[in-house]
Amino acid sequence: MTLIDANAMGASPLRLDGPAKVTGAAPYAFEHPVDRPTYLHPIQATIARGRVAAMDTAATERLDGVLAVLTVFDAPELADTSDGELSILQDDEVHFRGQLIGAVIAETAETARHGADLVRVDYRRQPADVRFDGDRDDLYAPDEVASSFPTDTETGDLDAGLAAAAITVDQTYTTPIEHNNPMEPHACIALWHAEPEPDGTVVTLYDSTQGVHTVRKTLAPLFGLEPDQIRVISPHVGGGFGAKGAPHCHNVLAVLAAQRSGGRPVKLALTRQQMFALVGYRTPTIQRIRLGADADGRLTALAHDVIEQTAKVKEYAEQSAVPSRVMYRAPNRRTSHRLAALDVPVPFWMRAPGEAPGMFAAEVAMDELAIACGLDPIELRIRNEPPTDPDSGNPWSGRHLIDCLRRGADEFGWDTRDPEPRSLRDGDWLVGTGVAAATYPAQQSPGNAARIEFDDRYLVEIGAADIGTGTWTALTQIAADALGCPTDMVDLRIGDSALPSASVAGGSSGITSWGTAIVAAAKAFRDKYGVDPAAGSALRVEAPDNPDADKFAMHSFGAQFVEVRVNRDTGEIRVPRMLGMFSIGRAINPRMLRAQLVGGMTWGLSMALHEESVRDPRFGHVVTQDLASYHVSVHADIGDIQAHWLDEVDEHTNPMGSRGAGEIGIVGAAAAVANAVHHATGLRVRDLPITADRLLS
Repeated sequence: MTLIDANAMGASPLRLDGPAKVTGAAPYAFEHPVDRPTYLHPIQATIARGRVAAMDTAATERLDGVLAVLTVFDAPELADTSDGELSILQDDEVHFRGQLIGAVIAETAETARHGADLVRVDYRRQPADVRFDGDRDDLYAPDEVASSFPTDTETGDLDAGLAAAAITVDQTYTTPIEHNNPMEPHACIALWHAEPEPDGTVVTLYDSTQGVHTVRKTLAPLFGLEPDQIRVISPHVGGGFGAKGAPHCHNVLAVLAAQRSGGRPVKLALTRQQMFALVGYRTPTIQRIRLGADADGRLTALAHDVIEQTAKVKEYAEQSAVPSRVMYRAPNRRTSHRLAALDVPVPFWMRAPGEAPGMFAAEVAMDELAIACGLDPIELRIRNEPPTDPDSGNPWSGRHLIDCLRRGADEFGWDTRDPEPRSLRDGDWLVGTGVAAATYPAQQSPGNAARIEFDDRYLVEIGAADIGTGTWTALTQIAADALGCPTDMVDLRIGDSALPSASVAGGSSGITSWGTAIVAAAKAFRDKYGVDPAAGSALRVEAPDNPDADKFAMHSFGAQFVEVRVNRDTGEIRVPRMLGMFSIGRAINPRMLRAQLVGGMTWGLSMALHEESVRDPRFGHVVTQDLASYHVSVHADIGDIQAHWLDEVDEHTNPMGSRGAGEIGIVGAAAAVANAVHHATGLRVRDLPITADRLLS
């Protein structure tokens, strides 16, 4: 049955992978059928810093069903130990609480867990430094943030711009540790083949990952292998949100165990508690924002200085101040990033890393400036709209933030708002509304290729990932559109490193990167074989570079509107309405696009009101390490959430005219909630999450 016609993009077919998922037929990492599997359970350090003096495994080894025990004293050696996060079990040093120091391989998962509990560990403890604050004397500037952005930037004379300002804002904002917590935990099955497979494969890894090629490229040097000697398979992923954007130490542990398992597969699924120590988290931030404006609200100066947390064992630097380089026009500006290196696990990507916490601070500061200037917060943003990218000087590929603000305001009913805080009550509830802007870069990752073959139907192959975002469906639509055929004539294969190379599903770059490769392959296929190809026709094409990449500034934009109700006696906060208006280029599949935007907005609400991981400063571990104490938004917290977007095509970002939308939905949402809380109560909360005690105190 034909789902849609040849004009595939822009329609909203149901997810092609939906039936397999709802019937349980779609295999996730831990579920792939393998012969005679063994099961692995990690042993984790219970101190935050020191050395392992001894590990008594006698009781474990006597346990029926235990096959082997790995420790820091006898684990297989890695060929490359340069990565501090991944070079596990190679020495006795403990860098953070929860670090992997061993594992038990057994016939059942229960036996492996029991065996791990029986191992007795003696330590030589050392003082641990796990406190994050902005008054440290050892803060330092990383070489770069997010692997490509300059750590600091400065334009004009900031001090002069602040001194000349008629109105200033100088405030500090904080965001806490947050954890990704996808519903499918990080899991994998590792098999070290006794003899290489006919295609040369030495290791087969079924993994829950956002990028199969990234996993094999990262792991291969650790084991002295070439990337094509590792095959990574991941057709379905139960959520990622950044944490699965690269392999973590549990993947290394599984492969080490596979070397010891006698040629049998090793299955490992982390527990929810283990995920709070082993697979990354959003770094906490301390952000000082200084704004200077003339009497009309036009910025004369902007400074955004950020302090973040990283780990001593491996540096991770996030780009929290980078959005302030592009959002508004200011002749005098400075942005900076400083890190505090602690005895803690390594932070990592979490949905809209950098942009989500950075725009919280920046957009709350803009709200404070609007009030100080006596301006409507939408008007303030419009007055500071930059005609070109303030950072690069390039023209925009399609900046429509003013349209988002104005159309969002119309949809939301902003014109009925009384700007005075505490001006609207409904019984015991104080009612307020807030707005914030959002931006996220439109990116294309290198190293993508696609293969197309015809034999009564088209087979399209690319090693992309579907982490629940709808990649199976969207890429099929793109392929059908480019080939000029119905979608039911296209079979798609993704999620396997044996397929043509594909970049990671991260940075809202997936569809742009993979779709560009597929469109290029389809065009080459049509040029070579015509509209009526012979059976067996096939070719593989690498994605071309975007010729406009250095000519235009490419970003998505949005405006977030929120209504809150705050109980005047208890401080309880409710959010009955959220509305987002976004500029994201062409909608490839409106149904899935709306789901992504609403999901991001929901997470932004959760970021604003609930999410916080609490680290015990005495022992170094996160104590809120489950979904009972780590709070997230649930159905009862969600009111009417509407996501809209402009009808546009971005001719410069990719052949589809789209821009990534997986992360723009969370950006600005927390700031809009915070601004609405201020409007309702008159109280300005600058520290997330906004809980009742912050209002009552």
